[in-house]
Parts: sequence; C-alpha cells; structure tokens
Amino acid sequence: MSTSPREIGATSVVTLWMLVGYFLRLGAIGFGGPAALVGYMRRDLVEERKWIDEDTYNLSIALSQIMPGPLAAQTAIAIGYFHSGLRGATLVGIAFIAPSFFMVLALSWLYVRFGEVPQIQALFYGIGAVVIAIIAMAAYRLARGTNKRDPLLWGVFAALFAATVATGVELASLFLLAGVVLIAARAWPGPRRGAAILGGAATLGGLAWAMERFLLRAEASGAQALPLQILLFFTKAGAFVFGSGLAIVPFLQQGVVRDLGWLTEHQFLDAVAIALITPGPVVITVVFIGYLVYDVTGGVLAAVGIFAPVYFFTILPAPWFRRHRDNAQLRAFVSGATAAASGAIAGAVVLLGARALVDVPTVVIALVGLVAIWRYRVAEPWLVLAAGGAGLALWPLVRGG
Repeated sequence: MSTSPREIGATSVVTLWMLVGYFLRLGAIGFGGPAALVGYMRRDLVEERKWIDEDTYNLSIALSQIMPGPLAAQTAIAIGYFHSGLRGATLVGIAFIAPSFFMVLALSWLYVRFGEVPQIQALFYGIGAVVIAIIAMAAYRLARGTNKRDPLLWGVFAALFAATVATGVELASLFLLAGVVLIAARAWPGPRRGAAILGGAATLGGLAWAMERFLLRAEASGAQALPLQILLFFTKAGAFVFGSGLAIVPFLQQGVVRDLGWLTEHQFLDAVAIALITPGPVVITVVFIGYLVYDVTGGVLAAVGIFAPVYFFTILPAPWFRRHRDNAQLRAFVSGATAAASGAIAGAVVLLGARALVDVPTVVIALVGLVAIWRYRVAEPWLVLAAGGAGLALWPLVRGG
C-alpha cells in the first residue's frame, strides 16, 4: 500500500506517515479514557486538520461500537484501515499503543522494585479507593448511555450485576447470551438466519468455555505452561470486551484474582490505577498484570493477547461493515452485550469496593472522588494523582507511623 498523499477531507491531503505520527503523539499524551480519546480524534482529524472526512470518522467509530474491543484503540485501527488498508491499520495501531505500553512496562518495573516501600504503599492506599469511584462512574455512564429508558436493557443490566456479585460466573457466555436475547426480542431475522446466529453464538460460547477449562487445568502444570496461559487468557478477554476499556475489569478480576490467583485484590486495584494515570487505551493495564505474573515476557504476551482480537475484529469485518453498517441484528446484539458489560462493571465495583474501602479514610476518598467526577468533571489522571497525595498524608495516621 502506497504511503503517498491521499485526499481524505474536502480541503486537505494526508500521508499514512502523517497519520501514524498523529496517533503516536495521541498515544503518548492522550489522557481521559476512551470517550475523551475518540473525541480528540474527531476534533483533530476531522474538524481542525481535515485529514479525514466526517463519513470516515463515523464509519470507524460505528465499527468500533459494534464489534468487541476497547473503543479508542479500535477506532484508531479502523481509521488506519479505511485510510490505507492493512498497512494503515497495523502501523496506526502500533503507533497508538506503543507509548503507553512502554510507560506501563517502566511503571511495572518500579512497582516490583519499590512496591513495599512505605511511600509507595501510602500512594496506592489512596489511589485504590478512588479507583472504585472511577469504575463506578464508568458503569453508570455506560449504562445510562446504552440502556436509556429501555426496560429490557435495564433487565439485562440487573441480571449481570446480580450474577457478578453473587457468583462471578463466566462472563463471556453471559455477554453472548445477552446479545442473543436482544436479537430475539428486537431483530429476529427468521428461522433460518436465526438458527445461524444461535449456532454462531453457541460456537463462540463453547470456545470461551474451552479456553477457560484449559487455563484452569494448565495452572496445575506449573511455570512451563504459564506463558501460554497468559497469552490465551488475555486473548479471551480481548475478544469479549464490549462498551469501554473498563469493561475488561470484571473479566480480569474474575480471572487473575479469583480463578487463577495470579494477583491479590490489592495488586489488581493497583493495576487499574496504573492504567488510569498513563495515556492511551485503558486496557493497557494488562501489561502491568502480565509483568507481575511473568516479567517482561508476561507483559508482552498480555499486550499481544489483548490487542490481537481488537485488530482482527476491525480488519476482518471492515469491508462487510462498510456495506451493512445498519444491520439490525448487529445493532441489537451490541446493545445487549453492552448492557451486560455495564452490569458486570457495576458488579465488579461491589466486589472490589468491599476490599478496597477498608476504613473511614478510604470511604471518604472514594466519595470525594465520586463527587469530583460527577459534579466537577475532574479528569481521571488528576483524580488519581490527588488521591495518591491524600494517601501519603493519611497513611502515617492510619498506620500509626
């Protein structure tokens, strides 16, 4: 694919390397989570620079909302694909992800080396509490934006919330089930196509179940199977993330804490915090988790696992999606799966909050953080840094130091 200048907007030309340079910069300085990042893309590429036109941007974000995967990373890859095909998708995706990947690797090394230092413990004492508020607000915004006044979608939300809190059951299968329920209720295509949809969902559910069983069996076989476990676990997680980067939290909490025992609850909250104080896609938290489990190799395998489905779920359906973007079954499925994601995130808030909010100061930090997000729209990185400062101030009082 040529990287010669191509007319994209009505008044501007842009080469692939110009686009790659933009996403490298956005990945290095883009804070605020998925909604903010895709907003920056629209502002910079469509409105100010006129590097892409409105239709290309809308097509990219619609594909990202329909297919599983973290919104910001998938939108970036889709823009690259619609500009320059496979080469564009590959180079733009790498450029967007690479800065935060290396930042998280560096923070992971520092955490492992200095994590037991009292000052680091104090930082994460405050940060862990405010992370609960951030995840709670993400669940609320996702649910409000997706479910609106729809009783069926709120029913899906409630069911996943209850299942997550009560049992921590296999979320991938429930996400698929929620999507199928919405197709059956709102966009049933008839017996023949309906049977094909049910068969596809059953196949995906069976694959998720088989991967889960393999992971649990491999856990008993020792360190020699660990690299493959890491790759498969995060590939599975990347294939079933709907709605937001933080939608991955319930998957990870169930898998790396409850099922596989790779991290403690405290370490898991620290991992989420690391993602929130670095730019780029929120799902980059998996690099921190992989590093704690298996050093640099684990971090690399986690990144490959989480982003490989994102990449293929963009490039494979993109040509078809360009022709069938208004498909009723696709839209019904994604609305059900996203409602399920918001319920699972809300359930994860309860599970994680029970372990992170351990005393009056942590409860107060979480409540203040919630008000700061709700009332004053404070950006998450600043909130995390402020909570870390509060932790440094309060830790000696709480621990009697």
